[in-house]
Amino acid sequence: MAAFPTTRMRRMRANDWSRRLMRENTLTPNDLIWTLVVSDTANPTEPVASMPGVERLSVKAAADAARRARDLGIPAIAVFPHLDPSLKDENGREADNPDGLVAQAIKAMKDAAPEVGIICDVALDPFTDHGHDGLMEDGVILNDASVERLCSQALMQAASGCDVVAPSDMMDGRIGAIRGALDSEGFQDTLIMSYAAKYASAFYGPYRDAIGSAKALQGDKKTYQMDPANSDEAIREVALDIDEGADMVMVKPGLPYLDIVARLKATFEMPTYAFQVSGEYAMIQAASQNGWIDGERAMMESLLAFKRAGADGILSYFAPKAAELLND
Repeated sequence: MAAFPTTRMRRMRANDWSRRLMRENTLTPNDLIWTLVVSDTANPTEPVASMPGVERLSVKAAADAARRARDLGIPAIAVFPHLDPSLKDENGREADNPDGLVAQAIKAMKDAAPEVGIICDVALDPFTDHGHDGLMEDGVILNDASVERLCSQALMQAASGCDVVAPSDMMDGRIGAIRGALDSEGFQDTLIMSYAAKYASAFYGPYRDAIGSAKALQGDKKTYQMDPANSDEAIREVALDIDEGADMVMVKPGLPYLDIVARLKATFEMPTYAFQVSGEYAMIQAASQNGWIDGERAMMESLLAFKRAGADGILSYFAPKAAELLND
Protein backbone atom coordinates (compact mmCIF):
# COMPACT_ATOMS: atom_id res chain seq x y z
CA MET A 1 0.00 0.00 0.00
CA ALA A 2 1.30 3.42 -0.90
CA ALA A 3 2.00 5.74 2.01
CA PHE A 4 0.54 9.15 2.81
CA PRO A 5 0.07 11.54 1.02
CA THR A 6 -0.52 9.29 -2.02
CA THR A 7 -2.94 7.24 0.07
CA ARG A 8 -5.55 9.22 1.93
CA MET A 9 -7.98 6.87 3.65
CA ARG A 10 -10.39 9.70 4.41
CA ARG A 11 -11.16 10.29 0.75
CA MET A 12 -13.59 7.36 0.67
CA ARG A 13 -15.21 8.49 3.93
CA ALA A 14 -15.91 12.02 2.77
CA ASN A 15 -19.41 11.43 1.34
CA ASP A 16 -22.41 9.31 2.20
CA TRP A 17 -22.51 7.71 -1.26
CA SER A 18 -18.85 6.63 -1.09
CA ARG A 19 -19.20 5.32 2.44
CA ARG A 20 -22.13 3.20 1.26
CA LEU A 21 -20.20 1.91 -1.75
CA MET A 22 -17.39 0.53 0.39
CA ARG A 23 -19.50 -0.68 3.34
CA GLU A 24 -18.37 -4.22 4.16
CA ASN A 25 -21.34 -5.37 6.22
CA THR A 26 -25.03 -4.50 6.22
CA LEU A 27 -27.89 -5.20 8.59
CA THR A 28 -31.45 -5.93 7.42
CA PRO A 29 -34.62 -7.24 9.11
CA ASN A 30 -33.68 -10.64 7.65
CA ASP A 31 -30.83 -10.79 10.18
CA LEU A 32 -33.10 -10.44 13.22
CA ILE A 33 -34.80 -12.95 15.49
CA TRP A 34 -37.23 -11.35 17.94
CA THR A 35 -36.88 -12.74 21.47
CA LEU A 36 -40.06 -12.44 23.52
CA VAL A 37 -41.52 -13.77 26.75
CA VAL A 38 -45.01 -15.28 26.72
CA SER A 39 -46.87 -15.48 30.01
CA ASP A 40 -49.89 -17.16 31.51
CA THR A 41 -50.92 -13.81 32.97
CA ALA A 42 -54.51 -12.66 32.66
CA ASN A 43 -53.25 -9.28 31.48
CA PRO A 44 -52.43 -8.72 27.81
CA THR A 45 -48.99 -7.40 28.78
CA GLU A 46 -46.85 -7.01 31.90
CA PRO A 47 -43.73 -4.81 31.95
CA VAL A 48 -40.40 -6.33 32.97
CA ALA A 49 -38.90 -3.78 35.37
CA SER A 50 -35.26 -4.63 34.64
CA MET A 51 -35.79 -4.52 30.86
CA PRO A 52 -37.34 -1.15 29.93
CA GLY A 53 -39.51 -1.54 26.86
CA VAL A 54 -39.91 -5.33 27.19
CA GLU A 55 -43.20 -6.85 28.31
CA ARG A 56 -44.41 -10.33 29.08
CA LEU A 57 -47.12 -11.13 26.56
CA SER A 58 -50.31 -13.13 26.87
CA VAL A 59 -50.91 -15.83 24.26
CA LYS A 60 -53.19 -13.47 22.35
CA ALA A 61 -50.60 -10.68 22.49
CA ALA A 62 -47.94 -13.14 21.30
CA ALA A 63 -50.12 -13.92 18.27
CA ASP A 64 -50.32 -10.19 17.57
CA ALA A 65 -46.52 -10.03 17.87
CA ALA A 66 -46.22 -12.75 15.23
CA ARG A 67 -48.28 -10.64 12.84
CA ARG A 68 -46.11 -7.63 13.63
CA ALA A 69 -42.96 -9.66 12.94
CA ARG A 70 -44.39 -10.72 9.58
CA ASP A 71 -45.23 -7.14 8.66
CA LEU A 72 -41.76 -5.92 9.67
CA GLY A 73 -40.00 -8.66 7.70
CA ILE A 74 -38.54 -10.37 10.78
CA PRO A 75 -38.09 -14.04 9.81
CA ALA A 76 -38.46 -15.70 13.21
CA ILE A 77 -39.45 -15.30 16.85
CA ALA A 78 -37.76 -17.04 19.79
CA VAL A 79 -40.26 -17.84 22.55
CA PHE A 80 -39.51 -18.02 26.28
CA PRO A 81 -42.17 -18.82 28.91
CA HIS A 82 -43.13 -17.18 32.20
CA LEU A 83 -45.24 -19.47 34.37
CA ASP A 84 -47.24 -19.07 37.53
CA PRO A 85 -44.99 -20.39 40.37
CA SER A 86 -47.68 -22.91 41.34
CA LEU A 87 -46.97 -24.78 38.09
CA LYS A 88 -43.29 -25.28 38.88
CA ASP A 89 -41.78 -28.29 40.60
CA GLU A 90 -38.43 -30.05 40.91
CA ASN A 91 -39.00 -32.08 37.72
CA GLY A 92 -40.37 -29.27 35.54
CA ARG A 93 -43.59 -31.16 34.83
CA GLU A 94 -45.00 -28.34 32.69
CA ALA A 95 -42.06 -28.43 30.25
CA ASP A 96 -43.68 -31.07 28.02
CA ASN A 97 -47.36 -30.34 28.70
CA PRO A 98 -49.13 -30.56 25.30
CA ASP A 99 -51.87 -28.28 26.62
CA GLY A 100 -49.57 -25.89 28.46
CA LEU A 101 -48.54 -22.30 27.88
CA VAL A 102 -45.79 -23.00 25.35
CA ALA A 103 -47.99 -25.28 23.23
CA GLN A 104 -50.79 -22.71 23.27
CA ALA A 105 -48.42 -19.92 22.28
CA ILE A 106 -46.89 -21.89 19.41
CA LYS A 107 -50.29 -22.76 17.97
CA ALA A 108 -51.62 -19.21 18.33
CA MET A 109 -48.57 -17.66 16.72
CA LYS A 110 -48.47 -20.12 13.83
CA ASP A 111 -52.19 -19.59 13.21
CA ALA A 112 -51.69 -15.82 13.21
CA ALA A 113 -48.62 -15.73 10.96
CA PRO A 114 -47.66 -19.16 9.60
CA GLU A 115 -44.82 -17.67 7.52
CA VAL A 116 -42.94 -16.55 10.65
CA GLY A 117 -40.60 -19.19 12.08
CA ILE A 118 -41.12 -20.14 15.73
CA ILE A 119 -38.06 -21.06 17.77
CA CYS A 120 -38.59 -22.64 21.19
CA ASP A 121 -36.15 -22.77 24.07
CA VAL A 122 -35.45 -26.32 25.24
CA ALA A 123 -34.45 -26.14 28.89
CA LEU A 124 -36.11 -26.74 32.23
CA ASP A 125 -35.27 -23.53 34.11
CA PRO A 126 -38.60 -21.75 33.41
CA PHE A 127 -40.42 -24.83 34.77
CA THR A 128 -38.38 -25.93 37.82
CA ASP A 129 -38.77 -24.61 41.33
CA HIS A 130 -34.97 -24.57 41.74
CA GLY A 131 -34.33 -22.49 38.61
CA HIS A 132 -31.86 -24.85 36.95
CA ASP A 133 -31.84 -25.99 33.32
CA GLY A 134 -31.87 -29.67 34.26
CA LEU A 135 -33.00 -32.04 36.98
CA MET A 136 -31.27 -31.68 40.32
CA GLU A 137 -30.50 -34.26 42.99
CA ASP A 138 -28.69 -33.37 46.22
CA GLY A 139 -27.45 -30.15 44.64
CA VAL A 140 -26.06 -31.91 41.55
CA ILE A 141 -27.48 -31.29 38.08
CA LEU A 142 -28.11 -34.70 36.51
CA ASN A 143 -27.02 -34.96 32.89
CA ASP A 144 -28.58 -38.08 31.43
CA ALA A 145 -31.89 -37.85 33.29
CA SER A 146 -32.15 -34.22 32.21
CA VAL A 147 -31.58 -35.18 28.58
CA GLU A 148 -34.57 -37.54 28.73
CA ARG A 149 -36.80 -34.69 29.93
CA LEU A 150 -35.40 -32.38 27.26
CA CYS A 151 -36.23 -34.89 24.52
CA SER A 152 -39.82 -35.05 25.76
CA GLN A 153 -39.98 -31.24 25.84
CA ALA A 154 -38.62 -30.94 22.29
CA LEU A 155 -41.12 -33.51 21.00
CA MET A 156 -44.01 -31.59 22.54
CA GLN A 157 -42.80 -28.38 20.90
CA ALA A 158 -42.44 -30.01 17.49
CA ALA A 159 -45.88 -31.60 17.76
CA SER A 160 -47.35 -28.19 18.59
CA GLY A 161 -45.93 -26.68 15.40
CA CYS A 162 -42.58 -25.29 16.48
CA ASP A 163 -40.18 -24.89 13.54
CA VAL A 164 -36.91 -24.84 15.47
CA VAL A 165 -36.05 -26.38 18.83
CA ALA A 166 -33.21 -24.60 20.57
CA PRO A 167 -31.59 -26.55 23.42
CA SER A 168 -30.07 -24.00 25.80
CA ASP A 169 -29.38 -26.33 28.72
CA MET A 170 -25.74 -27.29 27.92
CA MET A 171 -26.19 -30.92 28.96
CA ASP A 172 -23.74 -33.30 27.28
CA GLY A 173 -25.18 -35.35 24.43
CA ARG A 174 -28.52 -33.60 24.26
CA ILE A 175 -28.31 -32.61 20.58
CA GLY A 176 -27.87 -36.19 19.40
CA ALA A 177 -30.59 -37.44 21.73
CA ILE A 178 -33.06 -34.76 20.62
CA ARG A 179 -32.26 -35.34 16.94
CA GLY A 180 -32.86 -39.04 17.40
CA ALA A 181 -36.12 -38.46 19.25
CA LEU A 182 -37.42 -36.03 16.64
CA ASP A 183 -36.50 -38.32 13.75
CA SER A 184 -38.06 -41.37 15.37
CA GLU A 185 -41.39 -39.53 15.78
CA GLY A 186 -41.51 -38.19 12.22
CA PHE A 187 -40.18 -34.70 12.91
CA GLN A 188 -37.08 -35.08 10.75
CA ASP A 189 -37.69 -31.62 9.24
CA THR A 190 -37.71 -29.83 12.60
CA LEU A 191 -34.55 -27.76 12.86
CA ILE A 192 -32.17 -27.70 15.82
CA MET A 193 -30.49 -24.45 16.79
CA SER A 194 -27.98 -25.41 19.45
CA TYR A 195 -26.86 -23.05 22.18
CA ALA A 196 -23.49 -24.59 21.51
CA ALA A 197 -21.32 -22.05 23.32
CA LYS A 198 -23.35 -20.74 26.24
CA TYR A 199 -21.31 -19.11 28.95
CA ALA A 200 -21.95 -18.86 32.70
CA SER A 201 -22.49 -15.13 32.41
CA ALA A 202 -23.53 -12.25 34.64
CA PHE A 203 -25.55 -10.82 31.74
CA TYR A 204 -28.59 -13.10 32.19
CA GLY A 205 -30.02 -11.39 35.29
CA PRO A 206 -32.88 -9.40 33.69
CA TYR A 207 -34.00 -12.47 31.71
CA ARG A 208 -34.31 -14.45 34.91
CA ASP A 209 -36.52 -11.67 36.23
CA ALA A 210 -38.58 -11.86 33.04
CA ILE A 211 -39.27 -15.60 33.32
CA GLY A 212 -39.52 -15.58 37.10
CA SER A 213 -36.57 -17.82 37.95
CA ALA A 214 -34.24 -15.25 39.55
CA LYS A 215 -35.40 -15.68 43.14
CA ALA A 216 -35.79 -19.44 42.80
CA LEU A 217 -32.29 -20.14 41.43
CA GLN A 218 -30.29 -22.25 43.86
CA GLY A 219 -26.55 -21.70 43.45
CA ASP A 220 -25.09 -21.03 40.02
CA LYS A 221 -24.85 -22.77 36.65
CA LYS A 222 -21.08 -23.10 36.38
CA THR A 223 -21.11 -26.91 36.31
CA TYR A 224 -22.84 -26.95 32.92
CA GLN A 225 -22.46 -23.51 31.33
CA MET A 226 -19.03 -22.55 30.00
CA ASP A 227 -16.26 -20.65 31.77
CA PRO A 228 -16.06 -17.09 30.33
CA ALA A 229 -12.26 -17.48 30.20
CA ASN A 230 -12.38 -20.26 27.60
CA SER A 231 -12.29 -20.14 23.81
CA ASP A 232 -10.84 -23.52 22.75
CA GLU A 233 -13.56 -25.24 24.75
CA ALA A 234 -16.15 -23.52 22.54
CA ILE A 235 -14.58 -25.15 19.49
CA ARG A 236 -14.96 -28.59 21.07
CA GLU A 237 -18.54 -27.92 22.17
CA VAL A 238 -19.60 -26.74 18.73
CA ALA A 239 -17.83 -29.60 16.95
CA LEU A 240 -19.69 -32.12 19.11
CA ASP A 241 -23.06 -30.47 18.49
CA ILE A 242 -22.50 -30.38 14.73
CA ASP A 243 -21.56 -34.05 14.75
CA GLU A 244 -24.73 -34.83 16.72
CA GLY A 245 -26.99 -33.13 14.19
CA ALA A 246 -27.28 -29.42 14.97
CA ASP A 247 -28.46 -27.40 11.97
CA MET A 248 -27.36 -24.06 13.46
CA VAL A 249 -25.12 -23.03 16.34
CA MET A 250 -25.33 -20.09 18.70
CA VAL A 251 -23.07 -18.07 20.97
CA LYS A 252 -24.55 -16.63 24.16
CA PRO A 253 -24.07 -13.89 25.37
CA GLY A 254 -23.28 -11.77 22.34
CA LEU A 255 -21.19 -8.60 22.51
CA PRO A 256 -18.72 -9.82 25.18
CA TYR A 257 -18.10 -12.91 23.01
CA LEU A 258 -17.68 -11.51 19.50
CA ASP A 259 -14.30 -13.25 19.33
CA ILE A 260 -16.08 -16.58 19.81
CA VAL A 261 -18.61 -15.76 17.08
CA ALA A 262 -15.80 -14.91 14.66
CA ARG A 263 -13.76 -17.97 15.54
CA LEU A 264 -16.67 -20.40 15.22
CA LYS A 265 -17.79 -18.99 11.88
CA ALA A 266 -14.27 -19.17 10.47
CA THR A 267 -13.69 -22.68 11.81
CA PHE A 268 -16.95 -24.43 10.91
CA GLU A 269 -18.61 -22.26 8.22
CA MET A 270 -21.96 -23.25 9.76
CA PRO A 271 -25.03 -21.03 10.15
CA THR A 272 -23.92 -19.15 13.26
CA TYR A 273 -26.06 -16.96 15.50
CA ALA A 274 -25.45 -14.67 18.44
CA PHE A 275 -27.83 -13.90 21.29
CA GLN A 276 -27.86 -10.28 22.44
CA VAL A 277 -29.01 -11.18 25.93
CA SER A 278 -31.13 -9.34 28.46
CA GLY A 279 -28.21 -7.73 30.29
CA GLU A 280 -26.84 -6.29 27.06
CA TYR A 281 -30.28 -4.94 26.19
CA ALA A 282 -30.83 -3.51 29.67
CA MET A 283 -27.48 -1.69 29.72
CA ILE A 284 -28.16 0.08 26.43
CA GLN A 285 -31.69 0.97 27.48
CA ALA A 286 -30.65 2.23 30.91
CA ALA A 287 -27.83 4.36 29.52
CA SER A 288 -30.18 5.73 26.87
CA GLN A 289 -32.88 6.60 29.40
CA ASN A 290 -30.31 8.45 31.49
CA GLY A 291 -29.20 10.46 28.48
CA TRP A 292 -25.69 9.02 28.56
CA ILE A 293 -25.77 7.57 25.03
CA ASP A 294 -27.86 7.83 21.89
CA GLY A 295 -29.96 4.69 22.37
CA GLU A 296 -30.94 4.13 18.75
CA ARG A 297 -27.40 4.57 17.47
CA ALA A 298 -26.02 2.25 20.17
CA MET A 299 -28.67 -0.35 19.35
CA MET A 300 -27.91 -0.35 15.64
CA GLU A 301 -24.14 -0.26 16.16
CA SER A 302 -24.32 -3.24 18.51
CA LEU A 303 -26.40 -5.25 16.04
CA LEU A 304 -24.06 -4.42 13.16
CA ALA A 305 -21.11 -5.58 15.27
CA PHE A 306 -22.56 -9.09 15.27
CA LYS A 307 -22.68 -9.09 11.48
CA ARG A 308 -19.10 -7.83 11.30
CA ALA A 309 -18.00 -10.68 13.56
CA GLY A 310 -19.58 -13.21 11.17
CA ALA A 311 -22.98 -13.90 12.70
CA ASP A 312 -25.67 -14.93 10.21
CA GLY A 313 -28.33 -13.57 12.52
CA ILE A 314 -28.96 -12.04 15.92
CA LEU A 315 -31.47 -12.95 18.60
CA SER A 316 -32.43 -9.67 20.24
CA TYR A 317 -35.13 -7.93 22.25
CA PHE A 318 -34.39 -4.93 20.02
CA ALA A 319 -35.58 -6.76 16.88
CA PRO A 320 -38.93 -4.99 16.26
CA LYS A 321 -37.54 -1.54 16.99
CA ALA A 322 -34.48 -2.17 14.83
CA ALA A 323 -36.61 -3.56 11.99
CA GLU A 324 -38.79 -0.46 12.04
CA LEU A 325 -35.73 1.76 11.67
CA LEU A 326 -34.27 -0.41 8.92
CA ASN A 327 -37.54 -0.40 7.00
CA ASP A 328 -37.76 3.39 7.27
